[in-house]
Amino acid sequence: MINIGFGPNIVLGLILGFGVILLYFLRIVKPEIARDEDIFFATIGLLYSCILMVHGWRLDPILLFSQVLIIASLLVAGWENIRLRGLLANMAKVKKKKEKQ
Repeated sequence: MINIGFGPNIVLGLILGFGVILLYFLRIVKPEIARDEDIFFATIGLLYSCILMVHGWRLDPILLFSQVLIIASLLVAGWENIRLRGLLANMAKVKKKKEKQ
């Protein structure tokens, strides 16, 4: 039996799903920043968000809070990682431009 009811688990699953879909689209928007392992992590994240939406109704408040903390730290660390990749790509472009001149 699948019991899906709208609650905080659905919101949390949608936030995580939106974050990992952005990781998928990173390959299209900025391919110089994307890496091959992003596809693996995004797929695992989508699976995790689907499981959270379907079976999250079983979570008691302390387990839901732990999921909120895990997902928040995951999204912040992923955002920081992608931002640093962009900075490294920009530094490589500048260095390459200086070497040409």
